[in-house]
Amino acid sequence: METSTFVYDGDCAFCTRCAQFAERRIPTRARLLPWQFADLDRLGLAEADCDTAVQWVGADGSRAAGPDAIARLLGDSTPFWRVAGAGLRFPPVRLVAWPVYRWVARNRHRMPGGTAACSLPQEARERLYGPTGRPTADS
Repeated sequence: METSTFVYDGDCAFCTRCAQFAERRIPTRARLLPWQFADLDRLGLAEADCDTAVQWVGADGSRAAGPDAIARLLGDSTPFWRVAGAGLRFPPVRLVAWPVYRWVARNRHRMPGGTAACSLPQEARERLYGPTGRPTADS
C-alpha cells in the first residue's frame, strides 16, 4: 500500500462531519474514506470492525482502531497535530480515551450533526435506507 488510510462510517453524519473537519484542518498524507466506499478486503478490514470504530491502515501495514486510529492520523500531520496525537497515545490519556470513544460511538446519533440512523447497526441501516443510505421504496 502506497499511502495510509483512515476509514470512518460514511452513513453517520457525525462521523462524516468529523472526517470533513479533519480533511479541512489536519494536513495529512493519509486518505480519509467512508468504509462503505473502501475496498475493505484490500485494506484487510472487516465490515463489523468498521461499523464499530474508525480504522487506520498504515502504508507500512500497521493497524489501529478508535482513538488509536485518531492518534495515528494526528501523528501523520504537522507538528501541532503530532503533539496532540502523542498526547492521545500517552498511557493515562489512552486509558480514558477508549471508554470516552465507546460512549461517543454509542451516542453518535445524539452528537451535533448526528441522525437517528447513526445509532443503528449497518445491517439495520441497509434494511431501512438501502446500501446507498437513502430510504428504500418500502420504508
